[in-house]
Amino acid sequence: MIATGLLVLMAVVFVVSRLFQDRVTGLDFVTAFAEAAMVGALADWFAVTALFRHPLGMPIPHTAIIPTNKDRIADTMAGFLKANFLTPAVVARRMQAMNVARAAGDYLAAPSRSSTGVRAGAAELFAEALESLDPQRLGEQVRHGLAAQLSRLEVAPLLGQMLTAAIADKRHLPLMEAMIRWAGKALEANESLVREMIHERANALLRFTGLDERLANSVLDGLYRLLAEVLVNPDHPLRAKVEEGLESLAHDLIHDPATRAKVEGMKQELIANPAVATWWQGVWERLRASLIAAARDPGSQMGGQFAGAVAELGAALQGDARLQRQVNRFARRSAVGIASRYGDQIVRLVSETVKRWDATTITARVEGAVGRDLQFIRINGTLVGGLVGLIIHAVDVWVF
Repeated sequence: MIATGLLVLMAVVFVVSRLFQDRVTGLDFVTAFAEAAMVGALADWFAVTALFRHPLGMPIPHTAIIPTNKDRIADTMAGFLKANFLTPAVVARRMQAMNVARAAGDYLAAPSRSSTGVRAGAAELFAEALESLDPQRLGEQVRHGLAAQLSRLEVAPLLGQMLTAAIADKRHLPLMEAMIRWAGKALEANESLVREMIHERANALLRFTGLDERLANSVLDGLYRLLAEVLVNPDHPLRAKVEEGLESLAHDLIHDPATRAKVEGMKQELIANPAVATWWQGVWERLRASLIAAARDPGSQMGGQFAGAVAELGAALQGDARLQRQVNRFARRSAVGIASRYGDQIVRLVSETVKRWDATTITARVEGAVGRDLQFIRINGTLVGGLVGLIIHAVDVWVF
């Protein structure tokens, strides 16, 4: 509006001064200024307009330069980007002067960032990553990955070593005592079943005389007494037998091929069991939901762990010069590697994106990016043109 208004103003000044220059001394200089200013304004309006469209809609040659040559401009932009920013030498030189690790450490060590923004961002990114993945498919992939690892792992020697270490450190005793208590409770809960079994296996004479009931009571009392003695007496012979059996099992798990093969077969059957797959899917879904909820809860332990981890990482990057060199070297190599491997693809993406834009889109974006400077070209053209016209008129009057 200002540039166009200035053109209109020069036109008005030209008309007025032209009408009265014979009556008023010196108006010929004003007329010369206004006339040249109009020429300059119109010339620069034409030049600015010709960059983006045909002036007044007329298909004048070499106008609408940007829309007409957008494919060539796209290739030129891509080539400029490739030559000046995405060559390995340029990337390496720029990265050499940067301490990426220290800058990252300063940012992460700031308390406000480690406790709020970065932690929240990392937690939200973690939660969104878990949500964006297909739960069924992800659970299957995790299960197949675990199954593959378990299939390659021979568990029998590992179990044997664990059992041997537990026996040596007496860590099996609490488990043995718990099993004894469990056996006692199981026997108590199934007394009627034991009595019924003895009653069914007793002959008619024992049932007639009622001795089967006395026999059942004796059997139950004997079993209760045996379990109690084993529980309270650390040196009970049955305990020794159990420990001897455990030691033999541990030895066989490590050294006996038949036992190891049997355990391996049981492991493979367990992995292939569909019930295990169903159970794992339920476990995984609950675990995934819990992780998402914990990541998004600011007061959760996971949130505090995120904040603490971020702050510790920032402090390490700030103060450890060796870590800084390693991180900077990794960042530099990564950037150079990206430029080497994907530089052509990046610039091709730029080129193809610009080429896909229609004429209206590229005109609007370039014109919007340059902005008001285009109109200052017109304003400057008006004023400079007027001054040049004034100088020419002055030379014409005073010299010739």
